[in-house]
Amino acid sequence: MKTLAIHGAEDIRWEDTDTPEPRDGEVRLRVRYVGICGSDLHYYFHGANGEYVIREPLTPGHELSAEVDADPSGQLASGTRVTVHPARYGPSLPGLEDRPHLRRGGDYLGSAAADPHRQGGAAEYLIVERSMVRVLPEALPLQRAALAEPLAVAMHAVGLAGDLRGSRVLVLGAGPIGLLVIAAAVRAGATAVTASDMREEALHRAATVGAESLLLVGRDPVADESADVVFECSGAPVALTQAVRAAKRAGTIVQVGMLPDADSPINLAPMLAKELTIRGAFRFSTEIEDAIAFLTESDLLDSVVTHVLPAEEAVDAFAVARDSSRSAKVLLAF
Repeated sequence: MKTLAIHGAEDIRWEDTDTPEPRDGEVRLRVRYVGICGSDLHYYFHGANGEYVIREPLTPGHELSAEVDADPSGQLASGTRVTVHPARYGPSLPGLEDRPHLRRGGDYLGSAAADPHRQGGAAEYLIVERSMVRVLPEALPLQRAALAEPLAVAMHAVGLAGDLRGSRVLVLGAGPIGLLVIAAAVRAGATAVTASDMREEALHRAATVGAESLLLVGRDPVADESADVVFECSGAPVALTQAVRAAKRAGTIVQVGMLPDADSPINLAPMLAKELTIRGAFRFSTEIEDAIAFLTESDLLDSVVTHVLPAEEAVDAFAVARDSSRSAKVLLAF
């Protein structure tokens, strides 16, 4: 079979590897689509994602849709259309019974955090535990289904903000995750969603998924105390400073974008007088089922996928995915 493997910074190869055989409790999938995530971009362009450095060839990819190729148990018929929950959790910890994604240990598809690395889904065939498989409704196209994992991340972040019904929401950063947060916030009942980004192209896409007001960084100021809830989706430290100023008194900020693993200048002074709640959002727990339902009931998010390229053209696909003026979500087709 063919597999994509990142050997180092800007070194990705379309390689021949042996087709794996599923064992008891496992399923072999024929992968169809894999989304390129921000972490994949870091692994490819920098050879590392934050503190996680590639130490052996890494197959990226944790956003995927596929068809069952072989299930030794016979529970899943060949050709069954599926997506995958990419996490395996660590040992249970007191206080985290309902948040297994926060446990120490475990791993995630396409991650160099573990040693050896947890290989991802950017391959023609993938072996996963049967418990990780989620069967898709017949009405959900496989291409759209590749958004299930990032949409689950967005829906988890929205859920952390509490009841959004009637809320004014500001989303800072209209990249792929920002677009999905916008859509999830509208679905959760937010009545006025504003998107802010450095690029007009990203703002145009934000309008297609539900943003009513569009603010171009450097041209349109974000008013102080203009939002009940702010979702910071860019990962830029300066944007967190902006979020603190934009949030109303007693408001909520959810940090969705991955901040740099470094000391950064962030002005948090206004949070004291406002008594703000600032929450981090990390991956998701069970929200992938909600994401599948959302994707099935509506084609709203089809516009988030801007490019679909053959997996053997991965170098071009990663270049397109890096350029937010050209793309939102880029999929690899296998």
